[in-house]
Amino acid sequence: MAVVGMDHIQLAMPVGRENAARGFYEGLLGLKEVAKPPHLAARGGCWFEANGVRIHLGVEDDFSPAKKAHPGLIVSDLPSLAALLDAAGFPTSADQPLEGYDRRYVSDPFGNRIELMQVK
Repeated sequence: MAVVGMDHIQLAMPVGRENAARGFYEGLLGLKEVAKPPHLAARGGCWFEANGVRIHLGVEDDFSPAKKAHPGLIVSDLPSLAALLDAAGFPTSADQPLEGYDRRYVSDPFGNRIELMQVK
């Protein structure tokens, strides 16, 4: 038996902040919102996907952001995306170099850490 792929990553968000999630994940990162199944939609949150990447944001009553654990998203134009995020009030920051990648970190509207990586 072996892991053969990943379906999605789940991040938490506070109650009632779906519009902020849409603005960040869809408006800035370019992921498209997809409908949640009706029996899950009642819980709140939202799902986004594009190019095989799936991020599910689920509502947590006692929300606490993921400050260390994070998804690493491969992007095609890191400098332009970083400039867009910075201008929108989501400052990006560099970290230790990682061979083969340019990378930056950003926090989503809820404080969850997101790594943005461009292959060199």
